[in-house]
Amino acid sequence: MSVRYLSCGDTAFSVEFGNEISPEINGRVMALHAAIGQAKIAGVVETVPSMRSLMVCYDAMATSRAELEPAIEGLIARGLPTDMKARQVTIPCCYDDAEFAPDLAEVAERTKKKNKEEVIALHLASRFKVYVLGFMPGLAYIAGLEKSLYLPRRSQPRVRVPRSTVAIAMDMTTVYPFESPGGWHLIGRTPLWMFDQRREQPVFLAPGDSLSFQRIDRKSFDRIAREVEAGTFDWAKLVRSA
Repeated sequence: MSVRYLSCGDTAFSVEFGNEISPEINGRVMALHAAIGQAKIAGVVETVPSMRSLMVCYDAMATSRAELEPAIEGLIARGLPTDMKARQVTIPCCYDDAEFAPDLAEVAERTKKKNKEEVIALHLASRFKVYVLGFMPGLAYIAGLEKSLYLPRRSQPRVRVPRSTVAIAMDMTTVYPFESPGGWHLIGRTPLWMFDQRREQPVFLAPGDSLSFQRIDRKSFDRIAREVEAGTFDWAKLVRSA
């Protein structure tokens, strides 16, 4: 696989692994992200993963791109494992309330499913992975949606999508961290907040996470939502190491 180095201003450059979005390419991006962090290369300020590239930000007073590229090439040459251990995260989701899932019936019709329950079952069975965070703090682009549910974005985006809405588009799902405009198909809602500045780590999901959804009813949704709002919810029970 060819690797390209592209300038991103005078204190950053991008290491690009390909032109397509795939688990293999994203796995290499995340592996290089981890390798640079472990190597503690002098002058590197941070690395920012995307779906198919890694941006390397550096202190121009301490190093240069000319010095960093060979060091990074050496890490790549030694091999980048794409089967790294990742967190296994479970997201509770309520699909049963019409307010939470206004697009379920339309998704079922457009994807030629028998009913809304079939859409829900396929979403629950999908094997998801967080590729990147972007668009707004805490919004994760999560790939791995069951292929028979693929749909383009809505032709007419909504002006308001409530916080914590679970939505799908193309081969992805996401959870809106804030109320915002949005053009994805709304199929459920989680009582969790994807971004909460009260937590030590405000953003809940991270690139590389493996993710699954767990169906809950409205009663469970309301109970968890109260705990989240009060700051008493036990987030650790949703996460385990692979």
